[in-house]
Amino acid sequence: MIQRLLLHILAGIAGLWIALRFVSGAEFTGSNQLLLIAGLVLGILNATIKPLLNIVTLPIRILTLGLSGLVINLLLVWMLDLLFPELEFIGFLPLLWTTLIIWIITIPLSLLSRGKV
Repeated sequence: MIQRLLLHILAGIAGLWIALRFVSGAEFTGSNQLLLIAGLVLGILNATIKPLLNIVTLPIRILTLGLSGLVINLLLVWMLDLLFPELEFIGFLPLLWTTLIIWIITIPLSLLSRGKV
């Protein structure tokens, strides 16, 4: 449980940092410490709220063949944007690219924590 939480936090911090470096339209005006805290909060959201949302939206996930999982991730990153005024996404595409980057980083780390890699 703790290992899974730490991997989600690591993925949140790394994904957010990479997205802010390479996605135009994703901006962060705070300090590096605040960026680490934002990544920490994102990791905690992914480790706690996301599994609950996955259970609640299971029928929709089945009907959409898992694409609604992307919507859940988008909502979590958008929630992070609302919690941290220093984080700003100019338009929908930077939010989408940031979500995809975090998702791509989270998948291998999640498989690693389950021992499937």
